[in-house]
Parts: sequence; C-alpha cells; structure tokens
Amino acid sequence: MRRTIKALVIAVVIFALGFVIGTMISRSTAASFPDNPALGILPKSQTVSVQTATTNDELVRAQIYQRVAPSVVSITVTRTSSSLTDSEVGGSGFVIDSAGHIMSNAHVVANASEIIVYFIDGTITRAELVGADFDSDLAVIKVDLPTDRLSPITFGSVDDLFVGQSVLALGSPFGQDWTLTSGIISALNRRIQGLSSYAVGAVIQTDAPINPGNSGGPLFNMNGEVIGVNSQIVSETRSNSGIGFAAPADLAQRVAAELIEKRRVDYSYLGISGGDINLIVMEQLNLPNNQRGVLVRSIQSGSPARLAGIRDLVVEGRGNNTRLVSADIIVAINNTPITGFDDMISYLSKYTRPNDVISLTILRDGQLVDVSVTLGNRP
Repeated sequence: MRRTIKALVIAVVIFALGFVIGTMISRSTAASFPDNPALGILPKSQTVSVQTATTNDELVRAQIYQRVAPSVVSITVTRTSSSLTDSEVGGSGFVIDSAGHIMSNAHVVANASEIIVYFIDGTITRAELVGADFDSDLAVIKVDLPTDRLSPITFGSVDDLFVGQSVLALGSPFGQDWTLTSGIISALNRRIQGLSSYAVGAVIQTDAPINPGNSGGPLFNMNGEVIGVNSQIVSETRSNSGIGFAAPADLAQRVAAELIEKRRVDYSYLGISGGDINLIVMEQLNLPNNQRGVLVRSIQSGSPARLAGIRDLVVEGRGNNTRLVSADIIVAINNTPITGFDDMISYLSKYTRPNDVISLTILRDGQLVDVSVTLGNRP
C-alpha cells in the first residue's frame, strides 16, 4: 500500500456520539514528488470481469462500480500545526466537471498545506482548494489534468428518494481505497451539525457501511447517480454502526456552484430558534394531538422574523411550574406544509435565497395567520 494508516481523526460531534469521518494517516512519500501537476502514475487497476455474476443485483453493482470508480478519488491532506509538526488526513471525493473540480468535505481539505489526489487509473496529482463551506461541511478542490483524464459523475434527483431505497457508497474507509459498500436509505430529512453553529437539513440517513476515510465520497443510487456526499456517522466505537449521514445532492450542487463562482455560499436567514411540537406543548396550548409544525421559542434581534412581527414564546411561572401561555407555530412555508424544525431547515436550504420573500403560515392563538417575510443573509 502507498500509505500506512496511523490514527483516526475525529472532527465534529453530532449529538453525543456522531463524528465526521476523516482519516489520519502517516506522512507518505508524496512530499518527495516533483512540483509538476501530475505527480506520478501508479500501476493501472485491473478491470474486474462481471461475466461470473450469479444474480442481476451482483451484475448491477459491479457495472455501477466499473462505471463510477474512475470518478471517485482518494485524498491525502497535509496540515502543519502551530508546533510545526505535519499531520496527514485522508478522505474521499469525486469529480464533478471536466474542468477538474472535485467535491469533498470541508473537514477533509480545509486549512491544508498540501492536497494530493489519487485516481483509480494510477494518476496522482496535487490539487488546490477552491473553497470550503463550513456551514454545510462541503468543499471543492481542483486538479490540473486534461479533460480526457477526467470522468465527471452524474448527479441524481433527491426529490423522489424513499426510505428502503438501495444505495451504494464508494470511498476510502480506513485508507482502503475504492471500497464499495451497499445498503438502503434508512431515513430522510435528518438534521446534522455542520462545522459552524448552523445545522445541515434534508440529510440522507443510510445503513450502507461508511467509516473514517469515507468523508467526502459519493452515495449513489442504483442508476450510478450521486444523491449525497457521505459526511458523518453516529457510533460509540468510532466506526460503522449502521447510521451514516450524507449531505443531499441538490445542496452539494448548489454549494459547488457558488464556491466555484465566488468562493463562498450565501444562505437565507430567518432568525428564529424553535423546536417540534410535543405532548406538553399540545396540552398546554390546547392543540390537537396530531398538530405538526415548528414551535417558535425565540427570535434574534433585528432578524427578518423579528421585522415581520413573528412572536416569541410566552411563558409564566418558574421551574417545574413553568407553563406556556402562547406561541407562534409555523405550519407552512409558501403553502408547503412544515412538519417540524428539520423540515423547515430543509425547505429553506433547498428553495430559498437571501432577499427572497416568503409567506409563513402561522398558527397563533388558534387562528391561522399568513406573515410575509423578506429573508436575510445568514450572518
């Protein structure tokens, strides 16, 4: 193997157990390569025959692997700490266009002093960081290679995903490059923490085994289209436990386009903190036991929500005697029903931009009220 696994790096904690899935590896011989863009050629990987596939599922997986593996890369990143000690982080990525742009996770490639990219045909080359978006934990890097040496992936639609749908993950878990794993979509519209104080919405949960080193690699549907970017896992053992998360493809496309165009991503901003409706809220506000929506707890000063007249939660009493008096509950955005806070984040990240005017349908004191809000730019 060209690299020796040394340790695992854990970056972002989600809840008590989750973490991003980069890999720490020992310093390789890449630093001794000459400074030309293409650092070297490894022996070309062998194409595996699928003539002996015994089932249609085997054949489909093998054919997808052969088609998409040239689009997926293994990434080694060197970082220099304040103590001047170099460390290396490993991850994955995939080619998104013929100009050499590659998508990965921000926690893999940000703050790098050197980025080395490995292709399955043996090509090794340096890359430069185009931009990193810490809110979504997504990033774009760029390699300087001829067009005929690049195989861009195809993005798939996330609008028709369903729980139980078969998926494939491809990446470099624990430094084992171009590892294919399979599973299903376990849930949709999950929320995970980015590398900033903001959450990532509309996230895909999967049981396809992903581990440290899969960070930034693609999650495919069974057409070989990318539907997500593998980003985090939940685990007590810091390895696969069947709960992995992938940022959705439509968010990845948006982030990539904005990073390439202007090296930053502008998100819309509403300016509320809130939560889902639970039994206590239902009982104290006399709501139906099937009421859904976002309970508005507080509103940031000077925010679009404040300027639009959305109200803070009103309570009385203290401690165990605290009781809800009134609350605004967001039940729809632009006439699209909103079932909870994750749903709201997903909608805003997918369909809105700064300065958009949206209509919020709010349940207030038993009455539905439509409130017009001009969204701001996320601070």
